[in-house]
Amino acid sequence: MIGIVVGFLSRKYMSEIRVATAEKTVKTILADAQREVESIKREAEVEAKDKIFAARTDAERELKSRRSDLQRLERRLMQREESLEAKEAESVKRDKRYSSREEHLKSQESKLAKAATEQKHILEKVARMTSQEAKDYLVQSLKDEVKVESALFIKEEEARAREEAEKRARKIISLAIQRCASEHVAETTVSVVPLPSDDMKGRIIGREGRNIRTFENLTGINLIIDDTPEAVILSSFDPVRREIARLTLEKLILDGRIQPARIEEMYEKSKAEVENEIREAGEEAVFEAGIHNLNKELVRVMGRLKFRTSYGQNVLIHSLEVAHLASIMASELGIDAKVPKRAGLLHDIGKAIDHEVEGSHALIGAELAKRLGEGNVISHAIEAHHGEVEVKTIDAVLVQAADAVSAARPGARRETLESYIKRLEKLETLADSFPGVEKVYAMQAGREIRIMVQADSVDDLQSVTLARDIAKEIEEQLDYPGQIKITVIRETRVVEYAK
Repeated sequence: MIGIVVGFLSRKYMSEIRVATAEKTVKTILADAQREVESIKREAEVEAKDKIFAARTDAERELKSRRSDLQRLERRLMQREESLEAKEAESVKRDKRYSSREEHLKSQESKLAKAATEQKHILEKVARMTSQEAKDYLVQSLKDEVKVESALFIKEEEARAREEAEKRARKIISLAIQRCASEHVAETTVSVVPLPSDDMKGRIIGREGRNIRTFENLTGINLIIDDTPEAVILSSFDPVRREIARLTLEKLILDGRIQPARIEEMYEKSKAEVENEIREAGEEAVFEAGIHNLNKELVRVMGRLKFRTSYGQNVLIHSLEVAHLASIMASELGIDAKVPKRAGLLHDIGKAIDHEVEGSHALIGAELAKRLGEGNVISHAIEAHHGEVEVKTIDAVLVQAADAVSAARPGARRETLESYIKRLEKLETLADSFPGVEKVYAMQAGREIRIMVQADSVDDLQSVTLARDIAKEIEEQLDYPGQIKITVIRETRVVEYAK
């Protein structure tokens, strides 16, 4: 029991010691925490004061800068106000001077009018003629002189203007042609398809002609099988149909199985290929021309021009060339080239559907372009490029000129001998119809005509008028690419014999 009591008391004593030690430790920790909090609080106060000071310094600096700016603006406004006041005072003085001068001029005009009236009366008394009689006499006496001088003046001015215009036009057109060189593909209304042997002709015709009938009914073209060795001819004025028929026949020949069902299958495949080729050709042309936001239907119709030719000239390549030429000439003239280029690319769009719609390709193309979202400026340039509608804009003039340059350059188009001879005969007949003309010669493939006149009935001054009249008559009655040079020659020969 004594041991238990001693143990209990010793444990109690040890626990009290531990509690006292723990309380002391806690007090020490609390004192340290209190000191640390005070230190952090003081640091935060110092940092906040620094920030407030910096912000106040920045605000004062910005305020000072704004005040200086306002002072400068105020000084500038004061100077302007003073300047305006000075100008206003000067304008008031100027108005007063003008008013006094105007009054002075009016008084001088009235004096001059009185003096002119008095002088007129004096002249009438001296000449014993009225003013009207004097006018008639002067007009009659100067009429011949004015006629001669006007003819000389017209001749000189026309020569000068023509020389200057030709220089300018040659420069613009030569630059345009140099920067735009396109290849042209010559196509006709027929396509020749080679055969591996003449035996293939019988297979194409089929039993009782069923293959050839099916082929012609599907494609809408004429298949001509004649004595041409190892070849057949596809004839149609629709180039797209002719191309589909050509591809279909080539596939059938390569496959070897020629029968109505196989013809229909190959026709559908060829039709899809041609439609895809048309779309790609249109997109490629639009991309090459650098034109954006063009209606998809217009792009597809543009692709059809790849299979259309005019006098042997591929219409799609011709349209691209016209677009480039119009754009270059517009740039040389210093105007916006986007509209002429767009109108030049679309100017022959009507040729893609002119076999389906009645009317000229220019008017058809203008209506199609307008219906598919093109503006009035573009549609006007399209409808006016062949002179069927009066030209109203510079863009239409540029498209006309570019179309003429592309069509008239050597090698661009083929012309039949008959139409070539008729054009020359029309030129000679028209020039020969004028009085005083002795002989007419068409030269340079119809680009120049030389006119021999009778020396006793046409003088030098009348030759100038005759050349101008013939040029106007040709412009009104004939259609021709480019320009025609008219040369009037008057020759006087005197023959005498010494005996």
